[in-house]
Amino acid sequence: MASKTLLVAQREYLENVRTKTFWIGIFIVPVLIAAAMGVGVLLQKFKEVQRYAVVDLGDDGLAERAEREFRAKDVKAMFALGADLMAAAAAEDADPALKALLSGLEPGAQPSGEQMYAMFQWLQTQPPDQVARYEGIGNSARYEHVSLDELGLSGRTAEEQAKALGKLVADDELFAFFVLGSDPLRALDDFRYVSNNLTDADLREDYEDALTALVRADRIEDAQVDDDTARRIQETVGFKQEKVSASGEAEDVKGEDKVNQWAPVGFVYFLWIAIFSIANLLLTNTVEEKSNRIIEVLLSSVSPSQLMHGKIFGIAFTGMTIIGTWVVFALLAAWLAPALLGDGGGSLGFLIAAISNTSYLTSFVLYFLGGYLLYAAVLVAIGSVCNTLKEAQNLMQPVMTLLMVPLIAMVFITKEPNGTVAKVLSYVPIYTPFTMMNRAAGPPETWEYVSTSALLVVTILLTFKAAGKVFRVGVLMTGNPPKLKEILGWLWRS
Repeated sequence: MASKTLLVAQREYLENVRTKTFWIGIFIVPVLIAAAMGVGVLLQKFKEVQRYAVVDLGDDGLAERAEREFRAKDVKAMFALGADLMAAAAAEDADPALKALLSGLEPGAQPSGEQMYAMFQWLQTQPPDQVARYEGIGNSARYEHVSLDELGLSGRTAEEQAKALGKLVADDELFAFFVLGSDPLRALDDFRYVSNNLTDADLREDYEDALTALVRADRIEDAQVDDDTARRIQETVGFKQEKVSASGEAEDVKGEDKVNQWAPVGFVYFLWIAIFSIANLLLTNTVEEKSNRIIEVLLSSVSPSQLMHGKIFGIAFTGMTIIGTWVVFALLAAWLAPALLGDGGGSLGFLIAAISNTSYLTSFVLYFLGGYLLYAAVLVAIGSVCNTLKEAQNLMQPVMTLLMVPLIAMVFITKEPNGTVAKVLSYVPIYTPFTMMNRAAGPPETWEYVSTSALLVVTILLTFKAAGKVFRVGVLMTGNPPKLKEILGWLWRS
């Protein structure tokens, strides 16, 4: 019996892995993930410059001061960049492109505007961690201030200026315009930001930061508060984050620690996709073979039980091949990332560290296997009583509804991995793989792993037994699919 089951499993496995589309499908997933990680940075380079104008209702020159404050980070960053790059160019092992860029510049001399711009362009070719050192340097490239003089609006009333600027915004000639209030020392009710883009708030938020600093300073001066008192009043409360180690001592929280706490969300998402897509492959395969009468030929050589188990295990081997390949790619990415991304690669480096966490990867593989076997037994039973994929999709609706719960709860469980909801869902077998994977950063106690795994194994065995009864009767049925009451009746038969 075992040998025939293995022969069916071998047939199922080879039918999948010997096709080119199977391997293309495997390789395209890590490629898409890698592309998704870099596409955000790439798309930012294609982002259009946002042109804006400013209408100042006051008479204290706030608009001019705001523009200087708004560009201050850029100026400071550019000077810091110039000093750093000049020092780097003086080194013996300096980048030849950088040396050529600064050739002819005397030590201590200020670079020209053209050289500063060339430095900025050179910086964009460097690793992300080096670019991140110069916070604010992007304003010059991202935003362009258009004066009212350039627009021919300087001699008009504020109402006329706002109306004309509104027309320019409507015609997409301006991204936005600001209206600065008449008396910011007293009230800010008449400060306005006008734009038709309601999703990109970067310009508004950056300009608000600059204006907040100016208005706050003006109000402190108007109230005749001394600098030391003003500094103490404005000081914000901040807590240094620490965590408790296994020895019970407090230690600093690092960036990778935070990423590791949230990493299970990603693993749960991929676990859900893997279990559903691969188990669904079994469902599709069963329905197609039944509708093509191939199953009748197979049943002339093997029993329904051998056929069902062989199909489940064959697709399981297929799934493990897919998961194993993904794990290899994840480990390869973790190995290559430091060399490709420089010193840690910033936040991407933390992400790679989470991917290479062997405990997460091991849990992912084991819970995939447990979850697949459970849902595969259910889906192969559904497939056995259906003659078309349309019939199977109708019966799949309750299963899909149940499968949505782990996705809905995964963020909540990540925040409370050892809370009541997480613990309860851990003991619901259809949710055990997802919930325990979700709780991996908690982590749960060892006895919880043992007890939930034991319950899952028992449930898988019972589900296999029930699915076998349905498969044995349903696989040779033709015509309309049986009613739910009839299927339940089969389960009570010996």
